[in-house]
Amino acid sequence: MSERTGFDLTVIGLGYVGMPLAKEATAAGLRVAGLDVDPRKVEALNAGQSYIDDLTDADLDAMLAGGFTATLDASVLAESRTIVICVPTPLDEDHRPDLSAVEGATRAVAQHLRPGTLVVLESTTWPGTTDEVARPILEGAGLAAGTDFHLAFSPERIDPGNTKYGLRNTPKVVGGYTVACRDRAAAFYSQFVEWVVPVSGTREAEMAKLLENTYRHVNIALVNEMAIFCDELGINLWEAIEAASTKPFGFQKFLPGPGVGGHCIPVDPSYLSYTVRKLGYPFRFVELAQEINERMPSYVVARAQRLLNRARKPVNGSRVLLLGVTYKPDIADERETPAVPVAEALLELGAEIVFCDPHVKEWAVKGNQIPRANDLAAAVADADITLLLQQHSAFDLGVVEERAQLVLDTRGVLATSDRVERL
Repeated sequence: MSERTGFDLTVIGLGYVGMPLAKEATAAGLRVAGLDVDPRKVEALNAGQSYIDDLTDADLDAMLAGGFTATLDASVLAESRTIVICVPTPLDEDHRPDLSAVEGATRAVAQHLRPGTLVVLESTTWPGTTDEVARPILEGAGLAAGTDFHLAFSPERIDPGNTKYGLRNTPKVVGGYTVACRDRAAAFYSQFVEWVVPVSGTREAEMAKLLENTYRHVNIALVNEMAIFCDELGINLWEAIEAASTKPFGFQKFLPGPGVGGHCIPVDPSYLSYTVRKLGYPFRFVELAQEINERMPSYVVARAQRLLNRARKPVNGSRVLLLGVTYKPDIADERETPAVPVAEALLELGAEIVFCDPHVKEWAVKGNQIPRANDLAAAVADADITLLLQQHSAFDLGVVEERAQLVLDTRGVLATSDRVERL
């Protein structure tokens, strides 16, 4: 603990990124506060009720016992040695970065900034944000970055539902406004992260995050486009991918699907594209990948139409079961899930939609409350067609194969038959 009383760390933004950080820091013996603008989150956390997939109530009880507290009061920032900003950075309706949450959090920090404080931005954003957006706001308080306080960027690498890699054993990239800022941030994270990776500046750290997810985004687009033409060619792409993945070098396996979802892949490449467009030319590679991935939900619906047509059934009036409406298996996170545009297209065609997902209790699309099926066997038997959109481990795939009338498997996990077709 420093000579200043108060908190070793305050985390701003108590979501999928902020709470794992608070958990590991608390477990390492740091006194941690969590700051959020949502009173429901603060109340739930202080009552020991977790709303995060990767944080159990037992985990939260241990955090509270270790001194963690959640608050709506920004004055806690004045009592903190380190402040880490983990707020959302979505896209607006025009696919431009929306930094309003970052700017709001940074202004709150500026109002309570004290000399010697370390401020770290973890929210994904375009290269230059820490220096060009956050720093001027913070220095508006009269303190200079690199002299009076330390400023750094460290991209979050949280993978919800990943039981192998968490914050502690995932390498942490850190870039500082100055070398001293970088070293201070690296020392902070080293208290509870096994491997810290320092880079020369904040822009390099910001770019590393965008590069990671753009790499995935582009490769997913590649296999998604291959899925479309392999279907036309009568080629089993899933088998080809498995065969290619036996090569021990030069190939990494990516799989097609109904679209991309989550807080990173659908969003981060647009931040990079935005940065390049500011230079005066398009980032064609990324924008093409975005176009391919965004059309996958409509392609899924077209394939479902084809299957129904073969059975002499129109989409209009058909009962369509959507299996799994989250963006990843075995979690409740629905952010940017491709199930939404799939459902929207089916509703426009007059389909009767039902969903089955053990992690989602209620689901609405365009204001329409979608009925939830609890009995998997009965649901697949009653549906004219089943679309497997997410392969939750709770699903009995044998029941789906045996009981369903028609199935479009967008995840490549079912055995194909005269009733089951893969994407």
